[in-house]
Amino acid sequence: MSSKFIRFFSEIGADDVPIVGGKNASLGEMFTELTPLGVTVPNGFALVAEAYRLTLDSAGAWPKLKAILANLDPDDHAELSRRGLQAQSLVLDCALPSELEEDVRAALARLAADYGPEVSFAIRSSATAEDLPQASFAGQHMSFLNVSGDEDVLDAIRRCYASLFTDRAIRYRINNGFDHFKIFNSVGVMKMVRSDLACSGVIFTLDTESGFADAVLISASYGLGESVVQGTVDPDEFYVFKPTYRSGKRAILKHVLGSKESKLIYADAGGGPTTQTRPVATNDQERFCLSDDEALALAGQGIAIEEHYSRRAGAWRPMDIEWAKDGIEGRLYILQARPETVVSRRNRHILTTYDVKPSGPPKVIGRSVGASIAAGHARVIAQSADLDAFQEGEILVAEMTSPDWGTIMKQAAALVTDRGGRTCHAAIVARETGIPAVVGTGSGSRAIKTGDLITVSCAEGDVGRVYDGAIPFATSETDLSALDRPITKIMINVGDPDRAFALAALPNEGVGLARMEFIISELIKIHPMALVHPERVTDSADCAAIAALTARSESPRRYFIDSLAEGAGMIAAAFFPKPVIIRMSDFKTNEYAALLGGKVFEPVEANPMIGFRGASRYSHPAYAEAFGLECAAMKRARDAMGLTNIRLMIPFCRRVEEADSVLATMARHGLERGKDGLQIYLMCEIPNNVILIDAFARRFDGFSIGSNDLTQLVLGVDRDSEIVAFDFDERDPGVKVMLMQAIEGAHRNQRHCGICGQAPSDYPEIAEMLVEAGIDSLSLSPDSVLRTTRRVIEIEHRLGRSSDDVRRESS
Repeated sequence: MSSKFIRFFSEIGADDVPIVGGKNASLGEMFTELTPLGVTVPNGFALVAEAYRLTLDSAGAWPKLKAILANLDPDDHAELSRRGLQAQSLVLDCALPSELEEDVRAALARLAADYGPEVSFAIRSSATAEDLPQASFAGQHMSFLNVSGDEDVLDAIRRCYASLFTDRAIRYRINNGFDHFKIFNSVGVMKMVRSDLACSGVIFTLDTESGFADAVLISASYGLGESVVQGTVDPDEFYVFKPTYRSGKRAILKHVLGSKESKLIYADAGGGPTTQTRPVATNDQERFCLSDDEALALAGQGIAIEEHYSRRAGAWRPMDIEWAKDGIEGRLYILQARPETVVSRRNRHILTTYDVKPSGPPKVIGRSVGASIAAGHARVIAQSADLDAFQEGEILVAEMTSPDWGTIMKQAAALVTDRGGRTCHAAIVARETGIPAVVGTGSGSRAIKTGDLITVSCAEGDVGRVYDGAIPFATSETDLSALDRPITKIMINVGDPDRAFALAALPNEGVGLARMEFIISELIKIHPMALVHPERVTDSADCAAIAALTARSESPRRYFIDSLAEGAGMIAAAFFPKPVIIRMSDFKTNEYAALLGGKVFEPVEANPMIGFRGASRYSHPAYAEAFGLECAAMKRARDAMGLTNIRLMIPFCRRVEEADSVLATMARHGLERGKDGLQIYLMCEIPNNVILIDAFARRFDGFSIGSNDLTQLVLGVDRDSEIVAFDFDERDPGVKVMLMQAIEGAHRNQRHCGICGQAPSDYPEIAEMLVEAGIDSLSLSPDSVLRTTRRVIEIEHRLGRSSDDVRRESS
């Protein structure tokens, strides 16, 4: 069926934006083109934009509407609100033409025949300039959900028309250069997906903070999706890696359990359906509202949608997608898809770095949005009436934000909220305006008072921090596209998985050192043997903490394996397909003892630096079961997640016989050197590794020099001892001899040789010596990558090195 005013989704597509608006055009495109690929869209129809024009024509409303909006100053909030209400009232008073009503009733009857007489509808605005690549109009216009009956549907259509003139929509058009009277409102009417009985959320086909292109981020919470979008809940999050998903290795890259303390549901108030916020039961809060299979199914739909729109555009087109699960049918539906318009438009070639110098601990912490810093006086907003006192340049602090606050939020220097995740309303506005936001602090609006001078920092990784006072910081910008790349491979040392996507934008050839113990201490927090033998942990506080951390896993062992695999997987995915060298655990006994439950399993050593650490633990009865968990995690990351760019490295391996034992143990756990391309490296940090490098080279695929421990052992200096710290110097002639012998020995055996210590970053003469000796790679801390890269290029030019260097080509 088609008519003068109605187009069913099967009759429209992406080219019909002028007729049915961006939202409806996209729904039609997906319904028609992507349903065969598994994208599920509820059926429905669109009222053409011409119906809106005819409605206002018939009522003679245009002259009055133009008079109301003439010479409007959008920064005069009181006047904007007054005129907006006048415009909305005028449009609401416009009766729908009788022929339009007849067409709507006939279309509703057709949907009722398809879905049954009890079907309810979602009525959604779709403006003719909405959901475009250059302007999303997200949240500017109204939608009405769970509407039943012809009369209520017709009333909702008129209300959608009137929503073109909310304060936020008027201001958005002015700020983006759109003419109020050249944008018409189509309205979409579609089957209502009963997510109030299940869950819903948002899909982004890129990482919303770093702009990393190969990740899909799915946010999910119970009830209607407005809870996620408006930030009233801290949702669950699932990351999926596109390249391995496409190759058939489909696993969740990372899970983040949200608190999900409340949900928005429908409640019949007597005059039709309304929404109410209800608490979520504790046991539901403590589990994910989506299964892994459901999250992967959504990721697949998101990837299919992105690929389709990218083909149409002839360029990468990341998408912002709304989804919902029907609690009656149990099916997952896509409700909307629009181009992501903020993060994807950043110039990723321009790297801005911040050097933050806090003088004390943060006042509150939460999730960082963006990567910048701002200082200013706080303005705590408890209710909309408080907005009148807001001054431009203040930091807006609130329990949560609302789309109605948009005119004020865009004048803020930064945002701080108690609730919300990285896809909430406050996060969306912060990205769009380029200001930092710390969301989900839990207590920001109580800990911070109006007038407090605070600094909001999102430049320290995934965790956002709010400090007292104006914290000093320095800013620098680098155009990465203009940066030459040296012949010597520059790799990065990465410890924090949450920073990996952002760090991957630095010029690099992969990760030369990912310390497993950093992942264990920051993500897992529990001694692995305490998870193998929890009955041996007697400290009540440790027992309670371990129980809380592992409560959501099927077993304590599974908690360790999954958490470690996800941490390693995030790093490997960020740099895929470049090599990522993950060093197996190298805690010292005192460091292991500091983990939850650790004291029971660790001896007290006089000098842990040269004690029970590294390879000596892996086959030892005191740790062998825990090493099995490490191996299981790495096997999961490589096999189930498909991250075959992971290479493993063995630290502090004293003897050749010890190397044989470790390699045999790893093979028994499914990590056999050479199988499925697995490379295993040795951390070259003990003099014996250098002296017997020919023997070690027969057992390992490469070497990474650990200059810190090598210096310690060559000079006999405990690097943890302050008393003899003055004797610790990588520039000592003996250390230099060892470095040169390691490089020469590795190359003599056709093995890769890199270095992952601080020496080349700290000492230009060490860098020059290593480059001159032909070292294959330098793995550096992120803050020294750009500086050392430039230095290495200068050294190579001075040495007359060029990209056709024969040794480089062969290696």
